[in-house]
Amino acid sequence: MFRRVFMFYYEGFRAMTVGKILWAIILVKLAVMFLILRPFFFPNFLKSKFENEAARVEYVTKELTAPLKY
Repeated sequence: MFRRVFMFYYEGFRAMTVGKILWAIILVKLAVMFLILRPFFFPNFLKSKFENEAARVEYVTKELTAPLKY
């Protein structure tokens, strides 16, 4: 059964023409987002603000349980 499922997808991807290009574009975009943009635009906030794990846990718990302010 697993072989049939694998072969189904294998043959489908092998027969693609435009789909291969689209998958390549998707993979390049994901690589850019996670390898290049993430470290610069989304730094590790908790590691930079708190020195130990207990302080991080306390901060996250307080923020998650605090009522919303409008």
